[in-house]
Amino acid sequence: MILPEGFALPPLPYLAVLAVALAGVAYGLSRRSPEVTSRHVVALAPWMTVGSGLYVLYSVGALPAPVRPLAGTPSVYLTVAAVVGAIWIGADASAATRDRLPTVLAASGILAFTPVVLAALRWGAREGTLTPFWPGVAVAISIPGALATWGVLKRLAPRVVVTGHAGLLAVFAHALDGISTAVGIDVLGFGEQTPLSAAIMHFAGTLPTAELLGVGWLFVLVKLAIAGVVVVLFADYVEEDPTEGYLFLALIAAVGLGPGVHNLLLFTVAG
Repeated sequence: MILPEGFALPPLPYLAVLAVALAGVAYGLSRRSPEVTSRHVVALAPWMTVGSGLYVLYSVGALPAPVRPLAGTPSVYLTVAAVVGAIWIGADASAATRDRLPTVLAASGILAFTPVVLAALRWGAREGTLTPFWPGVAVAISIPGALATWGVLKRLAPRVVVTGHAGLLAVFAHALDGISTAVGIDVLGFGEQTPLSAAIMHFAGTLPTAELLGVGWLFVLVKLAIAGVVVVLFADYVEEDPTEGYLFLALIAAVGLGPGVHNLLLFTVAG
């Protein structure tokens, strides 16, 4: 298996609606060809977490039945992408908001994420399973870990600064994913749903360091190494074609930040 546990397409009617919505968004974005900068990528960070929160609500059974199919995997990512794309098109089409597009994206993402988090926390409080300490520790470690990694990258490959805050966000996203996963596995006793990640930690479990350091440390190093290499490789791409380069950096950040925030929220409300 290479797909995460729980990966399943939604029922056909939901899938058809998502397909039409995404096709419309793709057409609208291709027609407008909006500019994409490092600011846009960072502004999308709240939206990268919305799907994570919805999937946590889906996992704990806290969503109404009619919307549950839109919050599983992979449909939750498609749902969020369609909403973000529609907001981007609408904001870019209006002269009043075009120059403030990063602000619109960030503000709308925060407005969407806040009720999702509150709903998850309310569920955890009702169930008596709120345990925020170790997720907080994961965040506290991830921030300096990401900054240290970014400092090493700037020293070894100075051109990485071309990627700006988007590159730093990508590094932080994967630091958060790696460290939160390690905390979940080694401290909280959660399992790993992604087969490749599980294989890395299984290998770490065969090393002499397993008893002392656990198995998550190797996953953290792999995540940081891959994120660092990818961001360095994308520096030239960003300089040559900023729009496409930053879009790919946004994708790289999203596949780290989404799982990382999912871990934090799930460990907080279902620990």
